[in-house]
Amino acid sequence: MAREIIHFIGGRTLDHGARQGDVFNPNTGQVQARVQFGMAATVDAAVEAAAKAFPAWAATNPQRRARVMFAFKALVEKNMDELAHMLSSEHGKVIADSKGDIQRGLEVIEFACGVPHLLKGEYTEGAGPGIDVYSMRQPLGVVAGITPFNFPAMIPMWMFGVAIACGNTFVLKPSEKDPSTPMRLAELMMEAGAPEGVLNVVHGDKEVVDAILDHEAIKAVSFVGSSDIAQYVYARGTANGKRVQAMGGAKNHGIVLPDADFDQVTKDLVGSAFGSAGERCMALPVAVAVGKGTAEALIERILPEIERMKVGISTDPEAAYGPVVSAAHRAKIESYIQMGVDEGATLLADGRGYRLQGYEEGFFIGPTLFDHVKPSMKSYREEIFGPVLQIVRAETFEEAAALPSDHQYGNGVAIFTRNGRAAREFAAKVQVGMVGINVPIPVPVAYHSFGGWKRSAFGDVNQHGPEGVRFYTKIKTVTARWPEGDVGDQAFVIPTMG
Repeated sequence: MAREIIHFIGGRTLDHGARQGDVFNPNTGQVQARVQFGMAATVDAAVEAAAKAFPAWAATNPQRRARVMFAFKALVEKNMDELAHMLSSEHGKVIADSKGDIQRGLEVIEFACGVPHLLKGEYTEGAGPGIDVYSMRQPLGVVAGITPFNFPAMIPMWMFGVAIACGNTFVLKPSEKDPSTPMRLAELMMEAGAPEGVLNVVHGDKEVVDAILDHEAIKAVSFVGSSDIAQYVYARGTANGKRVQAMGGAKNHGIVLPDADFDQVTKDLVGSAFGSAGERCMALPVAVAVGKGTAEALIERILPEIERMKVGISTDPEAAYGPVVSAAHRAKIESYIQMGVDEGATLLADGRGYRLQGYEEGFFIGPTLFDHVKPSMKSYREEIFGPVLQIVRAETFEEAAALPSDHQYGNGVAIFTRNGRAAREFAAKVQVGMVGINVPIPVPVAYHSFGGWKRSAFGDVNQHGPEGVRFYTKIKTVTARWPEGDVGDQAFVIPTMG
């Protein structure tokens, strides 16, 4: 009998909701658990627990909150193997990628450990005659995060790490496809010393998402997912008076100039296009080959790498990547491959119909390579989110540089060249939020901020780093002037605010 995954509210698991969803093992294609879908009342219960915990947690000094973050980091590291195997069994990514998922989340937790410094305000002495002005950053209250299936450890930690360190309490709605890792993280946060109700986890589908977006007591919502849903979350959340940061899809380009190191570029393209089965918004699914002979040089090197690439189960240490998350997602990826064929692109490697002996029911798909992809093709314009690399040919640098700027998505982009001037000009002018120079996956380190442009992000504030602190706090500015003279023995009663 499949185990049941329920909600984590007020420091304990809570059975709440009648509907359930299947949680698959992508390696075998079999149902391994059932996750309980909540409803609006479930969100009410989580918000109530978070609101109850907020006053005391907000009043806890930042240094003590930082100590909880330090303890949480140590516990996650101690339980790394357990978490990685749990994550891989529900997502499908290989163990090494799962550990990377967890580690990149921990880097934001490390950043959040510096919250006493991050919350320091500004002070001006003598702004006027006897007048001083100072500011302070204060938490918002109850905030929420809605996270995707592809990074079930990293993205929740990107959100709740900064939010909780700043003094907020948190309601997390993870993906129903791989909910176990976020649940375990919430348990570890409690073990680290966070009071009951500081971090709550509710499961569900659109009903729960809408309840979060509509709940009057939730002050801010962070979201990562597809662009259409990101736009919906942003519109509905802001209409209800919330702060919203909603990160959407991507179609990241790698511009390859003729002077690039082709051997290194090949490793970078193969790793970034096919790693984690391409299920990441910072994958590099489009290689733009600039100039005569560049595409041929890439193909000559990439095809043998594809032929050597091992697709295997998550626990196979020799596997380059594992299965995709679901049968439905595999079918969607395969439909995009067929679309590319129908649109006239040249299919050089076809990953459809991949079957692994002993795991024939698993959700596997092999690496796929297209050449002669055109910007007019729908398969180019849309996000595939799978192990598919498309080569677009451009005659000039200017033609190549325009492609990512003109695309509907503006998440990440990379340029591969030895020409510093070209790289500098490209980085300055390209209309994309995150740029790599000879770096294929330009995810910023935790003390910078993550965010794209155009339909890759809705809202004005990026995730983690200083931007994350700004998102989860509000500024209060105080202008003070003290009367001259000694108050002497006058009776003085400190007022209280009820």
